[in-house]
Amino acid sequence: MSDYTHHGEYKASGGKLVIADLAVAGHTVAAASINGDFFLEPDEALTDINRSLVGLSVDAPHGTIAENVRAAVGPGTVMFGFDAAAVATAVRRALGHATTWSDHDWEILVPQPLPIATQVALDQILTEDVAAGRRRPALRLWQWTEPAVVIGSFQSLANEVDPAGVERHGITVVRRISGGGAMFMEADNCVTYSMYLPVSLVDGLSFAESYPFIDAWAMEALQRTGVEAFYQPLNDIATPEGKIGGAAQKRLASGGLLHHVTMSYDIDADKMTDVLRIGQEKIRDKGIRSAKKRVDPLRRQTGMSRPEIWETMMETFAERYGASRAELTGEEIARAEALAESKFTTPAWTARVP
Repeated sequence: MSDYTHHGEYKASGGKLVIADLAVAGHTVAAASINGDFFLEPDEALTDINRSLVGLSVDAPHGTIAENVRAAVGPGTVMFGFDAAAVATAVRRALGHATTWSDHDWEILVPQPLPIATQVALDQILTEDVAAGRRRPALRLWQWTEPAVVIGSFQSLANEVDPAGVERHGITVVRRISGGGAMFMEADNCVTYSMYLPVSLVDGLSFAESYPFIDAWAMEALQRTGVEAFYQPLNDIATPEGKIGGAAQKRLASGGLLHHVTMSYDIDADKMTDVLRIGQEKIRDKGIRSAKKRVDPLRRQTGMSRPEIWETMMETFAERYGASRAELTGEEIARAEALAESKFTTPAWTARVP
């Protein structure tokens, strides 16, 4: 073990622990020992895996490492409890390119009442700040001050929102930087949070894999409230009683990742369908006949107040990741307000996809 100077570990959900111990010479892997509590047949395949890593650049991307491992073991090898991608993640962690939750100092930004345009502006600012190393990675719970619709970055404004319904109900419409679908968000009727992460935390994970990975803590928090929640691919959060919400992501080229979730706490379904244009094509693959039946709010399922649910979520996140609570700084809010005025409240952004 003394010859190995780099150590990384990875355990996939439902899988086994994979450990990578590496020796590095210059910018290449000089020696490798993959070990763990997985199962592998035949035994000689372990030597093949180790050999496949020697000579790789220390900057080799996840896909290159995984492909080397797959080519080395061949189709007749049985890898039980792990796979080539798991080996690649362990290697990337050993080399410092992939990180774990415990590698970061987490913060919980408690709910603060702010306009909806400031909320979506904060998502951009805080993600950029994490990517640049200007702030700690964080979970932030939203509290907003007006009824709103938040549409996804690539959605058509005309196709998603009924202007007559918006005017009739006094709805503020904003566009966020992440993809995904439109969210009907009256004040106090949703549980919404954003997470600002380094992309290194999801290194090697597909988008589909990253959603439940990032939100494992939230599923635990919901379980503590009595809600058995699970992901329906790609980004719906559901329960046996019905859908409760959805997630969206934005990955910045600078290395920051925004992960955003909205879950219904209480909902006026008639108003929602009056404001949103929810087409039959969207709900066809959900196995339901009416958009009003798509959402089953947390208030009915838990019997808890929204602040009580917030508290359970913050406690769960803190216990899992050692996070401390904080408030947004005045400087962060001021920057978000300025960005909201220059971008997120402008027709050029809101109607950028007409």
